[in-house]
Formats: sequence, C-alpha cells, structure tokens
Amino acid sequence: MNPTDAIRPAHVEVSLGAIAQNYDAIRAHVGTASVMPVVKANAYGHGIVEVARHLMNHGAPCLGVALLEEAVVLRQAGITLPILVFGGVATRQIPQFIAHDLMMAASSIDKLRQIDEAAAAVKTKARVHLKIDTGMERIGVHWYNAEKLLEASLSFINVEVAGIYSHFANSDAADLTSAREQLARFLEVLEFYPKRGLQSPQRHIANSGGILQLPESHLDLVRPGIMLYGVYPSKEVPHTVTLQPALSWKSQVVYFKVVQPGSPVSYGATWQSDHPVRVVTVPVGYGDGYFRALSNRGQVVIRGQRHPIAGRVCMDQFMVNLEWGTAYNGDAVTLIGDGISAQDVADWAGTIPYEVLTNINSRVPRVYV
Repeated sequence: MNPTDAIRPAHVEVSLGAIAQNYDAIRAHVGTASVMPVVKANAYGHGIVEVARHLMNHGAPCLGVALLEEAVVLRQAGITLPILVFGGVATRQIPQFIAHDLMMAASSIDKLRQIDEAAAAVKTKARVHLKIDTGMERIGVHWYNAEKLLEASLSFINVEVAGIYSHFANSDAADLTSAREQLARFLEVLEFYPKRGLQSPQRHIANSGGILQLPESHLDLVRPGIMLYGVYPSKEVPHTVTLQPALSWKSQVVYFKVVQPGSPVSYGATWQSDHPVRVVTVPVGYGDGYFRALSNRGQVVIRGQRHPIAGRVCMDQFMVNLEWGTAYNGDAVTLIGDGISAQDVADWAGTIPYEVLTNINSRVPRVYV
C-alpha cells in the first residue's frame, strides 16, 4: 500500500537519502573539520527524531539543537550521540542537562559556577561549550571580555570545556566584510590557549553560509543547518557545495467548480475573474503553516503546470485558478517540489526559506523515503 493512502490528502515527503547525500557533500567540502548536523526546529521541518536517527546511523559524530526540550526528545528516542544545545541555559535547567548527558552553552563565570556546583552535587562532570559573541549580540560573552571567562573556566574541576564557539550574523551575504571581522575577533580570542601552552577545545563558528563562502572559518567543526536539507541560506551565496532538496509538500484536489465572472473567491473578496474560470480547492491552509501571505501570489503545480492561488489562503484550504486547464478530484497538487523551491515560496510570501520550512507544523504528516 502507498504510505500516503492512509493519511489526509496532504503530506510532506522527506528524502532521508538526500539528507545523507548532503551530509556527505558537506563533509567532503570541509576536509578535516568535523560536521555537526543541526536538527533544531524539528530538523527544519523535516522531523527531528527520524532525521537524527538516520544521521546517527550514517556516521554523524554529534548533533546540534536550540532547546533543552529538543535534546531530551532525542535522548528519549534513543539518540546516543553527543548533543550541543545552543540556546541560553536557565539555572533550573542545569540538572536536566547533566541528567541527560547534554552539552550546554556557557557565557559567564557565574553560569560556569552554577554548572560546576550542579555537577558536583551528582558527582559527575558537566560538558560545556563556551559561547563568544563576536558581533551577533544575542547570547555569549563579548569577545573583548572573553579572556576572563576562559581563564575562569580552567578552575572549575566539575566542568569539562569541550568546545568554544561563536556564530556568524552575515555569512550568507554577498559582502563578507562583517563575517570576516567576526572571524578575526574569534581567532583573537582563541589565542588564549596557545599563549598558555594549552590545547584548545573544539573550535567552531561556521554555519551554512560560512561553510559555503569562508573556508578559513571551518576550523575544527562546522554546523550545517538549512544546507543539510538541500536549501541554500540565501540567494547571494555561491553553490560551492551541490545540494539535493530533501523535502516536498504535496496535497490533492478535493473540489472542482466553474466560477462565474464577478463572483469573488475566498475571504475578503480580494480576487475575482472577468470571465468564467475553473477553480479547484486544496485542503491546506495557514493552519498547516502555508502562509496567508501567499494569497493571490503563490503558485502550485497540478498536472505538470503551474497555476496561481486565487483569493486568500484560508486556515485549512485555498483555491487555485486553472483558467481552462484540466484537473479532477484526487489529482496531485505540489506546493513545494516539481520545480517550486522553498526559496520560491519564500519570495512569494516575502520571507526566507528557513521560515517556510520550519513553519510546516505537525498537522501535516511526514512520509519518509
């Protein structure tokens, strides 16, 4: 039986093979650097557990997530790889990090002290990555104040500093001046270790943009996010790594009608035709994560042809203008795939492909191939 037959007439198809292929291409591109696949935000909409399990079996050495909850889900699913949680750590969360053997970001001496005390209480060592802010102004100790943090980190006996990292704000831009300045600041901070004759922890700063455009930023480890799923982080970056999109979003025609001239379609009466047209209804809407901003702007593929959305996208459905094209109930409708990329959808909606992918919510079933 076709796996899509038993579910609603809309689903996301995820190619785990494409994700593995992209991982291999990234690994070949970065040489000796390790590759940490980033599976935060439900693996960019692709399914965190299934993607993480496939990457673990494929040989990935570690994983990155944004939240403690994401990491706990992976542990409960049997993922045993080292996992780094990038986000800020609340004091009350520290015991959970330690209990689930997770690496956490540490950006202050006070936080290191709290982590050290929590680890001592259960007679273990906690693993951290020191977070350096080189220009993002999100979390992390400023690069010009980092030496005190690095010095203090050497004194906590229940804390193992497994890594030190920063994050690019503009590595996917055509102008790399800002990214190169951030890298220079990070490298300056890293001089702390050789100056004291110490082995540096694992150093990392390169996200997808850095992987594609700044080979000098690859250091010991890289953190591919959106490119792991076959989507480039912006239209400006060169395609120095060949990627295969891993996700397609499909639905079906569930209703067909002929709409007469002057008869508005959907909420707000924002679209009507001056001649008779064939209109079909598709059972997907902004309640699934298909943006309302695509109203009267987005396109889908039916029977190999692109057709525009007619009227406003509803919570659970939208309509498509076929003009006098042909379609029948049950015909496949492609929202992403068949020549429509996540970047296309982002352009129509006035956003970025990251938001397109992560906005597809759990109401849409995932099918893995």
